[in-house]
Amino acid sequence: MRRIVECIPNFSEGRDSYKIESIVGGIKGVRGVSVLDVDVSASYNRSVVTFVGAPEEVKEAALAGISRAVEVIDMSRHKGEHPRLGACDVCPFVPIENTRMTDCIALAEELGSEVAERLALPVYLYGEAARSPERKNLSRIRAGEYEGLEEKLQDPAWKPDFGPTVFSRRSGAVVIGAREFLIAYNINLRADSKKSVDMISGRIRESGWTEVSEDGTKVRHPGAFREVKALGVYLNDVGIYQVSTNLTNYKVTPPHEVFEMVKKLSQGLGEVFGSEIVGLVPREAILAAGRFYSPAEQSESRLVSSAIDNLGLSSLKEFDPRTKIIEYMIEED
Repeated sequence: MRRIVECIPNFSEGRDSYKIESIVGGIKGVRGVSVLDVDVSASYNRSVVTFVGAPEEVKEAALAGISRAVEVIDMSRHKGEHPRLGACDVCPFVPIENTRMTDCIALAEELGSEVAERLALPVYLYGEAARSPERKNLSRIRAGEYEGLEEKLQDPAWKPDFGPTVFSRRSGAVVIGAREFLIAYNINLRADSKKSVDMISGRIRESGWTEVSEDGTKVRHPGAFREVKALGVYLNDVGIYQVSTNLTNYKVTPPHEVFEMVKKLSQGLGEVFGSEIVGLVPREAILAAGRFYSPAEQSESRLVSSAIDNLGLSSLKEFDPRTKIIEYMIEED
């Protein structure tokens, strides 16, 4: 009976192919691990690597990738659109086949200890591996980003779960955790200003947005969707804006619902022209979109095609279901 865990480390490098290849090479060098996807963004200056394997092999590969990242990435020179805390910004484990969340929590704990010991870096645990409620949410740990990390480490409330409280100017810190499948989903807009995109992002994310009245009173409004994080970004390399989202539970809020809401909210503010999925996506999320747009269709292949067409998933680069849907990748492997 095979046991499969997925790991999706996010590295703060999306422009230097040599550095990216070095990091991915370290991961691929671990026997028994299969790299399923490498998603690189120059604007975000970030690479998202997706790989699977047996639990111990995946942990070894994650350590190899983080070690390479620490060797080749200098965070003091890093600039990009995506929030980040270190050379390896975040490294989550996800249970896939014959594994449980408790297995992934154990992997996060073990990897965190090894990263701290071998690389002398501060390590925070998040998600299901978090040791306190305030560290469950990745965005809270990442608040202030790399530029605010040195000050953050001086606060006893933000003592790392593993490793030193000394700031590493070159490598920053690493956030390691365990979670369910997350879909990194970005919606493309042609808009006049980032302010409009920020407004749309606030209206859809679970945490909502703050309204300031004429007398200066601040009122917090909830967003339209649960299990959604969102922010507005500008992609300089292609000259467009994106509502960049993380769908932390696609069964609660699937991609097509977010896409349709952004289309509605963007009227008069900009034009939606497709979307993209960073990394891999579960088959059911794509089929749900296909059934939404083509309710009478029964064929799986045509449902997948309907989802791709209606969500505009190939608007920036081709969405090939054979290499983007995780079940298809694992079956082929």
